[in-house]
Amino acid sequence: MAKILVTGGSGFIGSHTVVELHNAGYDVILVDNFSNSNPKILDQLERITGKKPEFVELDLCDEAKVNAFVAANTDITAVIHFAAFKAVGESVQKPLEYYRNNFYSLLNLLFAFNKKIDFVFSSSCTVYGQPEKLPVTEAAPVQKAESPYGNTKQIAEEMLSEACAVSPELFVTSLRYFNPVGAHETALIGELPIGVPQNLVPFITQSAIGKRGPITVYGNDYNTPDGSAIRDYIHVVDLAKAHVAAVKRLEAKAADTNYEIFNLGTGKGSSVLEIINAFETSTGAKLNYVIGPRREGDIEQVYGDVTKAATLLHWKAELGINEMMRSAWAWENYLKDNPF
Repeated sequence: MAKILVTGGSGFIGSHTVVELHNAGYDVILVDNFSNSNPKILDQLERITGKKPEFVELDLCDEAKVNAFVAANTDITAVIHFAAFKAVGESVQKPLEYYRNNFYSLLNLLFAFNKKIDFVFSSSCTVYGQPEKLPVTEAAPVQKAESPYGNTKQIAEEMLSEACAVSPELFVTSLRYFNPVGAHETALIGELPIGVPQNLVPFITQSAIGKRGPITVYGNDYNTPDGSAIRDYIHVVDLAKAHVAAVKRLEAKAADTNYEIFNLGTGKGSSVLEIINAFETSTGAKLNYVIGPRREGDIEQVYGDVTKAATLLHWKAELGINEMMRSAWAWENYLKDNPF
């Protein structure tokens, strides 16, 4: 079976994707430098899959080491590239660090494989900004990025598209995620933010278990049914399965182009207050939240049209909001008893 390189393989989405690749019968090799993840995740992956993952600790910004790694692993047939800095707020404070890390890692990989590889790129719905029309399709115009992090995703997509135009043996699929949440059904892996969570659901679970204070709902005066902002939340296991589908489509050379883009979401939005209610309903835990002012840079609502992924990747999200909340809460409780 083909061997898949997963960069950032011990991270939130990366680790779940490793599990789904294993379930699909692929050999997997992980690389990570643990800048935003924990080495204990490798042990958790072994517990879930029954197989110790093949792993190399590697900083993808080190060109010489990346070249040596690729030269030593000539059986790799595809890359799923998660490794990147990803905190929006931090990127505003450290823009050059974000550009260096996110671009060098990408470029080093492409050159090491001599621009001849099947490549799945971890992109983001942030490229759409506040869309003029909802649900947003892949054909919607890309808006000016609100942060250096968002800009790295936009520019990386441009780099990959332009490279594919002149590199016929480079096949790239860019996956534009909406909001991944939840955890594996075993509660052995899940989202593991360093410091104060920047995303809603891990802040909710940490607040509910007593690690954080009240949740702030940023704005209740948006033009939405309950006044709070709306996002498209997707279970991380569904998202991981989409990466397997993307690899299979690349393997089959099923596309009539060597560069494709897909939205990955549920196709519908949920408000912040709906998420809070779903968490309380599905877990029985009560949350303390307060209404605060709108947060600068936040958009009112965004959710994706996922018809293209259903049609061409033969994939759709199957797990709903309640399962997202239950699994995230189970993971938080696991961490309480088994701190990393």
